[in-house]
Amino acid sequence: MRTRTLTATLLLTLTALLTGCSLTGSTPGNGEASGTPASAEEPSRVSIPSIGVDSALLRLGLNGDGTVQVPPSEKGMTAGWYTGGAEPGTPGAAVIIGHNDTRAGKAVFHDLGKVGEGAAVDVERGDGKVLHFTVTGTEKVGKSAFPTRKVYGETSERALRLVTCAGDLDRNGHPVENLIVYATLKS
Repeated sequence: MRTRTLTATLLLTLTALLTGCSLTGSTPGNGEASGTPASAEEPSRVSIPSIGVDSALLRLGLNGDGTVQVPPSEKGMTAGWYTGGAEPGTPGAAVIIGHNDTRAGKAVFHDLGKVGEGAAVDVERGDGKVLHFTVTGTEKVGKSAFPTRKVYGETSERALRLVTCAGDLDRNGHPVENLIVYATLKS
């Protein structure tokens, strides 16, 4: 019961997920992001061969307002792993977040929309072990309808979620949608 309460609290906290994605600045709180895995099991790199992505991973947590951190805009070519979710390869949803674009131009997940079902996503851990995931689907959603439970909620699968901003910009320069890529660990 305590796990469900903790999960429900976390999901409520995450309802404003990724509102910091923008072309015009960085998200408050990103000073806490770190690029070093804290353990051998934590992810250190993500690779998506079909779109030429090969990125080290920052460690991302929560901002002071309870939203999930995104990589700082000045590190637009670097993705980040949300430490509040599962470690890749363990039961649960591991979430990797990256920018689509920044003021400097294209960012690490710029071509994520080109990834199709069956594509490979590889995640390297701190100990050098590479985990191979297969894309099972993609979804583009308005930020106001972000499927928080589907992306971050409990699952018995060894799941991976890749998240970036997408769509047109609002009057403040923020993309109005998110693109989510769903993947599962190859057996």
